[in-house]
Order: sequence, then structure tokens, then C-alpha cells
Amino acid sequence: MKVLVTGGAGFIGSHIAERLLAEGHEVVILDDLSTGHVGHLASRARFYQMDVHSPWLEELFRIEQPQAVVHQAAQASVRRSVEDPVFDAGVNVLATVALLQASVQHGVRRFLFASTGGALYGDAQVTPTPEDYPTLPISPYGASKLAAEVYLRTFHAMHGLSYAALRYANVYGPRQDPHGEAGVVAIFSGRLLSGETARINGDGKQTRDFVYVGDVADANTRALASDAVGSFNVGTGVETDINAIFQLLKRLTGSSQAEVHGPPLAGEQQRSVVDARKIEKVMGWRPTTNLEAGLTATARYFREARGVPATATARPA
Repeated sequence: MKVLVTGGAGFIGSHIAERLLAEGHEVVILDDLSTGHVGHLASRARFYQMDVHSPWLEELFRIEQPQAVVHQAAQASVRRSVEDPVFDAGVNVLATVALLQASVQHGVRRFLFASTGGALYGDAQVTPTPEDYPTLPISPYGASKLAAEVYLRTFHAMHGLSYAALRYANVYGPRQDPHGEAGVVAIFSGRLLSGETARINGDGKQTRDFVYVGDVADANTRALASDAVGSFNVGTGVETDINAIFQLLKRLTGSSQAEVHGPPLAGEQQRSVVDARKIEKVMGWRPTTNLEAGLTATARYFREARGVPATATARPA
């Protein structure tokens, strides 16, 4: 199958592209490289450097005629969505609608969308949180992802477009950007290896559902092969607090840094963990990478990227 992967030079998208190629699919990547990296591009994929909302999108579909779209490109910063909700909506809503329209016009069979669990459910009263829990986002980012899901349902109803919205938990792993508003695993890994202070926000007892990027790539390949329509959580169903993540990465990076806590972030969720039994039942997916194995691979990636010897110990900040 020929698959268009948007955001295929990014953290999650590049892993998905590689997995699809390994399974024999033909892959076309669209990425504007605003957050993606050329070095992450799968070598056997064709690459178009362009924005998802580009006027050339129609031409790309005409030339390539993809049979499926895996839409990973997004404005992923909650902070930026608060500061500039118009930009957030332009990227996450309008660009998604443009892709949906092009997909319908060019006969795309299957459309996968990278949605979010935590930003849709918020501080849910039910944990692990299932897909039918009320979606009441409290950030423009969460609202834009929910709006995109509504458009998916609408295009399915109007045109019969087959889709799956994959609601990711906290994805971590190799290639995640430790700069800016990135995941805590990438931030801690980078700082512990460089000897900088890996500061924990608040008491560190806030929990997240950490799912390895390789497992997320596998969820996408299974969703691509499935004809099931709807929204599906992609996570482990296991809560891990930030203090535990720090201690595990401290050991794996060989750091002797003491635990340092800063002020809590205003409005930060205290608990976030998704119930992924639906995708297991419908598509046979379940995570296979335990947290220590995933963190080991992630720490190794950041160590090699920074040229830090495996036996080196980072100095405390």
C-alpha cells in the first residue's frame, strides 16, 4: 500500500515511516521541517518539504495517489496553543480538514490521525480513562485535537472515509526533542547526560502513562491494516510518577545528581493514564516494551547523540 505520512521527519512520524517500510509499504513523507529533522527521514521514502496546508497539497495527491494517510504533523505545544490559539487551530484543524478533503477527492482508503489522551480527558475521575469518558479539554491544543476528531467523524458520515483516531498517552523514546516543550523523558535524559539540573516541577507525584514510541508505531501499522472506525487509546494503562522517571533515568545515565524540585506548573494535570483495552480487543494491539527497557533504549540514544561514553558518569549540576 502507498502511504502518505505527514510529519514523517518528526519524532513519532519517523518511527512510523520506518515501520511501514519494514512491512513492505511504499511511503511518501510530507514535512515542513519546522520541528522535524532531515536526519530522521527514512532512506527509502520519497520526501516533500512542504506545509500540510500548502496550496501544493492537491498536486502532491495528484502525483502520488496515496491509498492511505497517516497524519502525524501537528502543532503539539500546549503552551503555544494558549499563547496563539489561532495558529494552533490553523495547523491542527484547518490543515487536517485540507488533508481530509484531498483524501476524499483522491480515493484514499484509510486515514489515521494522531490525537491525544491526556489533553482530551484532563484530570479524569475514572482511571485508567476509557474512550467514552467525557472529552472536556482545557487548552486550545486539546480543543483543536477534539475538533479534528469531529471532522473525521463528519467525513466518514458524508463520504464513507475509513478512519481511526489514535489517542496517544505520553509517548517517549529515541529522537524526541529535549528542547522546548518536549516530554519529560527527553528533557531529563539530555540534562542528566550533560550535567545540567534536571528540575522536577512541584512534588513530582504527578503521574503519566508512558508509552514507548516503537509500540506507538506498531499501533499505527495495526490500525492501518484494520477497518475499525473510531477513537482508540494508545497507552499502557500504568501510571508512573515523575519522581520515579527521574530516579530510573538517573541510574541509566550514570548521574549522581540529587533530586531537585521547582515550583509546580500552573494548571498541570495531576494524573493521566488511559485504558487501552479497546484497541487490544479490536486490533490486537498491546504495548510490549516495559518502562525500563524503553528508558534504557532512550538513554542510549541520547548518550550516543551527545558522544558520551557508556561508562561515563555525568557530573552533578
